[in-house]
Amino acid sequence: MTGLITGGLVGAIAAPNLRAAAARYAVPADEPPRGCGCARPRGGLLLTGRCPGCGTRQGPALLGVGVVAVGVGMAVGSVASWPIGLLLAWVGAFGVVLAFVDAAVHRLPDALTLRLGAGVPVVLVAADFRHPGELLRCLLAALVLGFVYWVLHLLGPMGLGDVKLALPLGALLAYYGWRAVFEGTVAAFLLAAGWGLALLLTGRAKAKDPLPFGPCMLLGALLAVLAVS
Repeated sequence: MTGLITGGLVGAIAAPNLRAAAARYAVPADEPPRGCGCARPRGGLLLTGRCPGCGTRQGPALLGVGVVAVGVGMAVGSVASWPIGLLLAWVGAFGVVLAFVDAAVHRLPDALTLRLGAGVPVVLVAADFRHPGELLRCLLAALVLGFVYWVLHLLGPMGLGDVKLALPLGALLAYYGWRAVFEGTVAAFLLAAGWGLALLLTGRAKAKDPLPFGPCMLLGALLAVLAVS
């Protein structure tokens, strides 16, 4: 219970910063990180996502990000233990931002996925330097899952951002075993199928419309961690 409450509080505290990051990076691929329409410097964007000059709001609503951040924080806090909790918190923070960015503009920016990917092995080595077998499994799972998504990218339905996200998620899930890798991957595709079907039935999308897969990958990984913890 303590972890659940602590995780929720951390998520609530981090929500404004996560919301600001989502507003900053929710731009098309050919545009730089967003500042504001009134040409103020990018650093002038408030944590609420509103420009202090003109009041223009960019990105997702703070309440929406807050609810997701608190939910992720509670989920992570309920299963986290030292030191793997650091890795879950790292992936969770980047995951919230990436999910909102991908949902908004259908892309996973390198500035986020590469930082996420760079931090995962660092935390894994620091957390489990005494267990080389587990580290090897994490590396192998990252390569396997990355290869699977790369093949899907070549076939058409996946973007390169999904491939890059698959690497750290594969490493994270493999910490809990190959079962978690399998379940997290299957869950991602089931969530995507359910989301796509719901959009079609409600008339909010057509069959050929692209579907952001990043949120499904992230939620699928979280569900797999919860299932095996």
